[in-house]
Amino acid sequence: MELTDEILSAYNLRIADVRMEPIGNGLINATWRINNSHNSYILQKVNHQIFKIPESIASNVRIVADYLRNNYPDYFFISPIQTKNGQEMVHIDHDGYFRLIPFVKNSHTINTVEMPQQAFEAAKKFGEFTRLLSGFPVEKLKITLPDFHNLTLRYRQFSEALENGNKTRLQQSKEYIQFIKEQKNIVDIYESILNNPSFKLRVTHHDTKISNVLFDSQNRGLCVIDLDTLMPGYFISDVGDMIRTYVSPVNEEEKDLSKIEIREAYFKSIWDGYMSEMGNELNAEERRHFIYAGKFMIYMQAIRFLTDHLNNDTYYGAKYEGQNFVRAGNQIALLQKLIEKENTLKNLIKK
Repeated sequence: MELTDEILSAYNLRIADVRMEPIGNGLINATWRINNSHNSYILQKVNHQIFKIPESIASNVRIVADYLRNNYPDYFFISPIQTKNGQEMVHIDHDGYFRLIPFVKNSHTINTVEMPQQAFEAAKKFGEFTRLLSGFPVEKLKITLPDFHNLTLRYRQFSEALENGNKTRLQQSKEYIQFIKEQKNIVDIYESILNNPSFKLRVTHHDTKISNVLFDSQNRGLCVIDLDTLMPGYFISDVGDMIRTYVSPVNEEEKDLSKIEIREAYFKSIWDGYMSEMGNELNAEERRHFIYAGKFMIYMQAIRFLTDHLNNDTYYGAKYEGQNFVRAGNQIALLQKLIEKENTLKNLIKK
């Protein structure tokens, strides 16, 4: 889309005075870097087809920012710049919702975890964020994506796809379907967690990929970014997504399943980084589910990809025929590798 003066003028900026370039490869929000003679900014368009009530995102970020500023004034937190009318976002008819964020000099993001130290730094920053907000009244957060990590719902959607899905694709996917059914205990454990008072409902990021941490020039973690999915949740969501996206050298688009592996050093770095902040927050029952967190997120993503494939790619879409089938197989292979290495990983974090 083309940016207009109507968007920028809400922040007392003019197109004629700035240089703009699209950045990032996010699948949901469009992002630009904007520079003028004085400052640099990040402008994002919030996808209100996904986030039906963008004002809920703004509300969550505002109240969390206020809490951190009042209780931990030294914590580095990036808040959106308010419009000239004092709003966190600007809404433009027919264009959507936009927010402007300060660009942090000498900072960068990482798209792929290439060293255990990067996994440690990211896990530490996500752990610190949750720890500092341990006293925040989590019920004040609005739900920006209902049922985002509701594994019970995802399994039900999968079961419905088995009844109503594409017959040819159902036949093609028989092996994957059988594996998903055999691992149904992962759903059972999730449901037991929901009813277990030992598991604390916390302020949870819900999207802990490495690109959602800002790093400094020395590759140290600076802060957590992209808080669209900030909601009440359980630690298994954040830890699980780190395990899912950090421990393998390839992502879910990889077709060559032989490249998928569980890198023990990276898993240990996630544990070390996260527990350096959350060691006194997680109780014994939660700690026992640290590896389960990885199973939970990988299994859920495998289900979502396979369900979409069976439903003719109506949610994620597909850039080529069978893309979601490839993604499902990739995540199933990753889950199999994690299960195979579970005892080894348990021993790693006992030491």
